[in-house]
Amino acid sequence: MRAELKAKIVQVCDAKIAKKGSNVGLSFYAFFANKNDDPKCLMEAAHWWIIEHRLNHFEKADKIKALVLAQSD
Repeated sequence: MRAELKAKIVQVCDAKIAKKGSNVGLSFYAFFANKNDDPKCLMEAAHWWIIEHRLNHFEKADKIKALVLAQSD
């Protein structure tokens, strides 16, 4: 996973947790604007989420953050 996507995921997870608490769920779409302005990055996140980790559509933000931080570069 590219460092910029990894940083974006951690940033979004931190913001969601701060706003709604540690039990907040999100999907990989939470890391992108409503318009698809970066399809390659979207597909990279989708591949990581669906293919590599077989995650459900909605997962807890703290779980996603932990998975991203545990991933070696």
